[in-house]
Amino acid sequence: MSEHTYTQRTPQRPIPSGYGPRTTAQDIVAGIDLRGKIAIVTGGYSGLGLEVSRILAQAGAHIVLPARSPGKAAAAAAAVPGAELAEMDLADPASIDRFAAGFEATGRPLHLLIQCAGIMALPELRRDERGYELQLATNHLGHFQLAARLWPALRRAGSARVVSVSSGAHRFSAIRFEDPNYLHRPYAKWEAYGQSKTANALFALALDRKGAPYGVRAFSAHPGSVVTDLSRHLSDDEMKAMGALDDQGRRTYSETTEERKTVPEGAATIVWCAVGRQLDGQGGVYCRNADIAEPVPSEQLAAPGANGVWPWAMDEDAAERLWTLSERLTEVPFAI
Repeated sequence: MSEHTYTQRTPQRPIPSGYGPRTTAQDIVAGIDLRGKIAIVTGGYSGLGLEVSRILAQAGAHIVLPARSPGKAAAAAAAVPGAELAEMDLADPASIDRFAAGFEATGRPLHLLIQCAGIMALPELRRDERGYELQLATNHLGHFQLAARLWPALRRAGSARVVSVSSGAHRFSAIRFEDPNYLHRPYAKWEAYGQSKTANALFALALDRKGAPYGVRAFSAHPGSVVTDLSRHLSDDEMKAMGALDDQGRRTYSETTEERKTVPEGAATIVWCAVGRQLDGQGGVYCRNADIAEPVPSEQLAAPGANGVWPWAMDEDAAERLWTLSERLTEVPFAI
C-alpha cells in the first residue's frame, strides 16, 4: 500500500470516552485480552512505565523492557510477569541499533511500542556524544530512531499502536527549529523540556499520518502530574513550590486533583492510547484524562489553568519539518 494513501485526520476533540482523571490503568484493561500481543515499553521498569508494563502483562501481553542496565532493572521488572529485559540506552545511538537489531532478528511482530522513558528539567545544559541537547536527544531523537529501526516489526503486526508519552509541559515551548540544541541561545531547563515534549506530540502526529495505511497508528499522551523519579533533578524547594513535598520532606502530593495523579491514574491515559477500543481506526491525537484532549485556542494560551493541547503541538507542517530534522540529526532514514 502506498504511503501516499489518504488518511483522514482524527479530530482533536474529546469523544467523550466516559473516563476521567481518577480512572486507573487497571480500569482501562478490564475485559481486554492481550494474549499473543508483544509490547516494548521504554522506561518500563520504573514509575509510570512500570505500571503500564505491569497492567499490560496482567492482560496477557508479552513485555520487552529495554534498560541501560538490565541487571539493575531486574528487581523492579519482577513485578511484570514474563518480562524480557534487554540492554538499551536512548542517549546512545549504537545501543538503540543493537537493541532493535536483536528484536528484529527474532522475526517477531511488534503490536505496541510505548515510549515512556525520559528525563526532565536538567539544571545545566548537557549534551549527548553528538552534541545534541540531552532532553531533546533522549526524549525525542532516541525514540525516533528506535521507532524507525522497529518499523518492520510494527508493520509485521498488521495492526499496531505507538504511544509517545508527552506532557502538559509542551506548553513551555514549540520546536525552536532555528536552534533546537541551544548552540546560539541561553539554556533554559523548562523550555528545553517543553520543546522535547512538543516533539513527542508532533512525532505521533507525523507517524500516524505515514503509518496508518499500514495499520500502524500513533498517539501522544499526557499522563498528568505524577511524582516519580522523573523529578530527581528538581530541588526540594522546587518540589515544595509545586505542592509535592509533604511535612516529612517526602516527595508526594498531599491530595490529588484533575491534574495531580497517582501512578495508577497517570498510567491510565498511556494504556488507553495503547489498547483502548474507542480509539480503533483513529490516531495522531494528543490525549489526557483517558480521552482525546481539547485544543487550547490561541486567545487562551496565557489563561490560568488552561489545559489541553497547544497549537504548536498539533501543527502538521511543524510535524513534517520535525520529521525531516530528526532524520538529519539521527542520520537514520525512517523508511515507511
